Amino acid sequence: MPSDADTPKMRFTVLTPTYNRVHKIGRVYEALSAQTYQNFEWVIVDDGSSDGTKDLVNSWKSSFPICYFWKPNGGMCSALNFGIQRARGEFTLQLDDDDYCTANALERFDYHWRQIPDPSRFANVSCLCKTPQGEIVGKPYPAECVDAWSFADQLRYRSSERWGINRTDVLRQFPFPEDERHVASSLVWNRISRRYAARFFNEALRVYEPGVEGITRNSVALRASSPKATLTVYREIVFSPAPALLRVRAAINFGRFATIALVQKCGIPLYATRKLRS
Repeated sequence: MPSDADTPKMRFTVLTPTYNRVHKIGRVYEALSAQTYQNFEWVIVDDGSSDGTKDLVNSWKSSFPICYFWKPNGGMCSALNFGIQRARGEFTLQLDDDDYCTANALERFDYHWRQIPDPSRFANVSCLCKTPQGEIVGKPYPAECVDAWSFADQLRYRSSERWGINRTDVLRQFPFPEDERHVASSLVWNRISRRYAARFFNEALRVYEPGVEGITRNSVALRASSPKATLTVYREIVFSPAPALLRVRAAINFGRFATIALVQKCGIPLYATRKLRS
């Protein structure tokens, strides 16, 4: 890794993993170009695209640094680890190639982090998401600003689609597993939540638009295709200080996906387990 990545050079790194999304990633560029807060870089990790993404990025004349990296296709976790290791920002903010954000997003994250009296105990500040129609995704937090000190509270507040900044130094302590292609990001967020506090605030700064191409639509099948990581997620929740109901649900899902993994190991095609996956 480059040695200068060890020392933050700016406030934020906006990290975008991408793969053959040349038709969508321009919207991220437009959102970042409109930011009212300018102390940031944009790190694009191109995970093996062949659709002209590099040419599009090279055509942009931006007012902020754009660091474009192409790598052989290795999946989302590989791309995230690659980008985090090269991030020069004090905080890393993942903005997917099919999403966008409000013009004041980075300004508001900076403001809310500065209000934390003891930031060494915190790893994350998160906000709400909204649809393109302006509807809030999930339930708002119980107050305009909430600090979550326990693992159980953080699980509760992250039960819907959220968006947040994370300390880059903390992310480097908890890399995403790369031995399977589709690892639930909650595996890393849960591990961080057991070590650090988080702040949540009731402002919708990310526009979330799940589509037919997205991972959400196929999340069950993807979890089944990466059994080791999926079982680890549920096992760690079962033996965590999470609320009892969540631990029971995790235990049920552990048994469910363990059965799917066993069936697949016996050579039965994935589609044949559809009743277990439904």
